[in-house]
Amino acid sequence: MKKNILTLLLSFISLSIFAQEGYWQQHLTYNIDVSLNDTEKSLTGTETIVYKNNSPSTLEFIWFHIWPNAYKNENTAMFQQIKNDPSRKKKLTNYTYGSMEDLSFKINGANAKTETHPNPQYIDVIKVLLPSPLKPGDSITINSDFKVKLPSYFSRSGYAETQFMVTQWYPKPAVFDKDGWHEFPYLDMGEFYSEYGDYRVNITLPASYVLAATGVMQNADELEIYKSIGTKNTANREGKPFLYEPRTGTKKISYAINNVPDFAWFADKDLIIQYDTVKLASGKTIDAFSYYHNKKKSLWVNSIDYIKDATRKYSAWIGEYEYPVVQAIEGPKNNTSGGMEYPTITLITSPDAKATSLDAVITHEVGHNWFMSMLGSNERMHTWQDEGLNTYFQFRYEAEKYKTNSIFGDAIPAQVKELPTDKFLTSIYGALSNIPMKSAIETPAANFSTSDEYGLISYMKTAIWLYLLESAVGRDKIDLAFKTYFNEWKNKHPTPEDMQASFEKSLGSKLNDFFKLLHTEGQFK
Repeated sequence: MKKNILTLLLSFISLSIFAQEGYWQQHLTYNIDVSLNDTEKSLTGTETIVYKNNSPSTLEFIWFHIWPNAYKNENTAMFQQIKNDPSRKKKLTNYTYGSMEDLSFKINGANAKTETHPNPQYIDVIKVLLPSPLKPGDSITINSDFKVKLPSYFSRSGYAETQFMVTQWYPKPAVFDKDGWHEFPYLDMGEFYSEYGDYRVNITLPASYVLAATGVMQNADELEIYKSIGTKNTANREGKPFLYEPRTGTKKISYAINNVPDFAWFADKDLIIQYDTVKLASGKTIDAFSYYHNKKKSLWVNSIDYIKDATRKYSAWIGEYEYPVVQAIEGPKNNTSGGMEYPTITLITSPDAKATSLDAVITHEVGHNWFMSMLGSNERMHTWQDEGLNTYFQFRYEAEKYKTNSIFGDAIPAQVKELPTDKFLTSIYGALSNIPMKSAIETPAANFSTSDEYGLISYMKTAIWLYLLESAVGRDKIDLAFKTYFNEWKNKHPTPEDMQASFEKSLGSKLNDFFKLLHTEGQFK
């Protein structure tokens, strides 16, 4: 797009040396039992974590996120951030608080002492002191009970009417990597960085609820009901939907999934289920579920197709979808526009005004299974590494499928829509590059002054940055670079430097000047 930048990018040709020598990451195994009290809007649970220390360091303590405490009072880092952002203040109307209580940490059966974080705003972070040092290569078993009071839904987790969004809900060890501990608090603007783990989760709740969660449902009879009803609804989209028949009493539903960075679940009494399968180019078949509210003329009747299309496209462009299931669920109406991703499932809270915009947001959130889950970068420090890379592919998806773009919507002139896809994208990125974007891409999430600037930079400016590289080397080469990056860093914690080394290996070019643009304020010159 900018000739002097493209010339600069291609003027440094040399093969990079890539290695992951000395790389390590911790690994966790979770067993969690939790019960929902839908009257009290609360959870009661117990968890057992096997924590394996793969680092070269001996650990004397482990920082834990107890994120429900971010909702406990007005002084937390989350509340302070929302109050200081004019574009987010509107969230704080008619809300209720949340909290995490009744923690009782034990290490290998022995009671463990805890310490609060020195920053008084970080009441959602706690230090668990180990009775004896955890040496490299060794493992410990950590147990704790916990009780969560869910907040009203205004920042990812909570309840709204009959629906429960249970996210960031269990005591969770912070990441310990080569840079040390990452014991940051929960923020509304700014996402996560989590250790990979294997999860076995048992959820007890009233039997009248439809449940959707990370991973694969282990109750064969309940799963068969979902698939049977879902298959009928996928085949018969215009008629009266087939509904889940509620039962009395409670039920316990179990889920299992390995090697993911988080676990979330959602429950509601009045959800339509759609089910189908996605067959990838390799022949692998994945279960696909869509869950949405039972209302007339819902655009969600075609949501199962959007989920399937996104999974196939991203698998072809980046690398094969690794998990056995992919899902999306409609969240509370009249809430924040957009969605929030978790491994194998995404919550969509975007008003479904038109099919193309619903498809776009579902695709973006499904895409986070690559840029967040399978490629587990530090989203709090390098937001662009998940949001921006994902937006680049979302824009491609929209252009190829609809000749549209979610940023410009109906403002795209008819003559632009008539262009071939490649020229359509050139026009879109040309228009995007004229939007003022002050901050550098490489800005930690918490350092953006407003959520509007956060969105402009982390999403759009990063997509423009990647399109510069595509324009320089070609679509085929950038796709190969992403495949190389994915294959080398899948299920790991890649840094920007790791991404650069991987791209250089694939492209056979030094990209120092290109990656320096991540630190450029204002427009790319």
